[in-house]
Amino acid sequence: MSKIDPIKLGIIWKRLNGMIDEVAESFIRSSFSAVVRENYDMAFSLLDIKGRQFIQTKKSIPSFIGTLPHTLQEILKIIPVENFNEGDVVISNDSWLGTGHLNDITMIYPIFKKNKLIAFAGSTAHTVDIGGAPSPNAQDSYEEGLCIPVCKIVEKGIENKTIISFLEQNLREPDETLGDIRAQFSAYEVATAKLLNLLEEEKLNNLDEIIHNILTRSEDSMRKKITDIPDGEYEDEMLVDGFDHPLRIKCSIAIKKDQITVDFTGTSNQINRPINSVFNYTYAYACYALKCAIDPTAPNNDGSFRPVKIIAPEGTIVNPIRPAPVWGRHLTGHYIPPSIYGALSKVIPNSIIAESGSPLWNIYFKGRKEINDRPFVKMFFMNGGHGARSKSDGPGCLSFPSNVSNQSIEQFENQAPLIVHEKSFVKDTQGIGQYVGGAAQRISFESTSKKPIIMTIRHERVFYPPRGILGGGDGSKGIDLVNNKKIPAKSSYPLKFGDIATFQTPGGGGMFSPSHRDENKVLEDVESELLSLKKAELIYKKKVSRKK
Repeated sequence: MSKIDPIKLGIIWKRLNGMIDEVAESFIRSSFSAVVRENYDMAFSLLDIKGRQFIQTKKSIPSFIGTLPHTLQEILKIIPVENFNEGDVVISNDSWLGTGHLNDITMIYPIFKKNKLIAFAGSTAHTVDIGGAPSPNAQDSYEEGLCIPVCKIVEKGIENKTIISFLEQNLREPDETLGDIRAQFSAYEVATAKLLNLLEEEKLNNLDEIIHNILTRSEDSMRKKITDIPDGEYEDEMLVDGFDHPLRIKCSIAIKKDQITVDFTGTSNQINRPINSVFNYTYAYACYALKCAIDPTAPNNDGSFRPVKIIAPEGTIVNPIRPAPVWGRHLTGHYIPPSIYGALSKVIPNSIIAESGSPLWNIYFKGRKEINDRPFVKMFFMNGGHGARSKSDGPGCLSFPSNVSNQSIEQFENQAPLIVHEKSFVKDTQGIGQYVGGAAQRISFESTSKKPIIMTIRHERVFYPPRGILGGGDGSKGIDLVNNKKIPAKSSYPLKFGDIATFQTPGGGGMFSPSHRDENKVLEDVESELLSLKKAELIYKKKVSRKK
């Protein structure tokens, strides 16, 4: 296939980026749920007819972007290309075909030009409720909610009433979920119109040559960056909280010429608790971590990962066998990037970050509304401190690697019978170093409901804090409290009227020796009340004078 003029390719590339971002915005603005509208817990992308992703929106979750191609490729085994019609929408939330989490619904929409299939629009969006009774103590995936097999929710532009009814009857807040689903239907129409318009204006019959060049250039860029790293094998091993006992994640990275292999052999076996990460999810976050460290500025698409091989032994917590419980798969999957960076710290220390206060913390609140006795399920995300970087401090409350955004407190209070009393940074929670980790945050919720609220939490790093790196200190551990009494970090807990639940997220790890920290930076931390005067003088061995 011939190479397209690079100037024309650049123009089309920019137009594709702008187009897919507009499509995503149309979905966000018409969505019903706060988890899409404010947290941006979603992704949109364009894929070719082989299931290869070539463009994706900026507002997205890396895991969704990483799993979408695999999901479409599995869908095409069930519904071949020739069985797609204009106006079809295929849906599934199967954990092993998708993101490893039933709450993430993936849909695929075919785009035709003159009756010929030229591309797919793909999207994944989180829904807070997917039925069932998911809990931190689930023994298998059957307890975790409704599994939607691969099927056409829309066929030739007509909704399948049976599937719609099935969803309505199994969800606690079907209007919200179906509202988001139909908002995506509209976004697909926007994507089709804009893509066909682009092809017409650029005088293109199809996207084949464009996609080939985009993927090839991305592959070439990644391979070149890999060759800049010395050949060898680099390892890391870490313990994580687990349930009854700690679990082990072992990562070995082999670099040979322009190829890289990440091997998780030696990682703990899967357990009968919902923290197992399906292979798709493990693969997505492994690739994301490598992309950020090795070739962050090149386009992110299937071409970038042709030189990458991920090995995750079946039956481990990073590749469980169905029907293992997987509802909280991020509690393992979010450890994939730090394990990779631990290994790469031996060879490219300036391209990685210290460990962040992740896996992402979130809370589910479930109950019944007093005004109409209808059930509600709401979720609140909290971010710990970001790990320090090689040239700067880690920000506080920034989500890595999930990319989930913070939700407005006021908006949340309008949705659930809860009042937020505190949302603040916590002093002395940063990992020390030449560059410090982001501070932890503390958030307190008071129940204002006369009816009981069941609070479900799935939190990590309450036993093992985020690690510092290359001489930097560890961050701080997280803690969960109800009425100032500690509760298990993975539990369902009833809240009565007036009960106050308080959560302190982990603080990020530091980087490089604290002896090299700039005195002015130490003073800034003290003045901003992120660092106590006593700790400043103890750690940094310098007399700190406050500004008058």
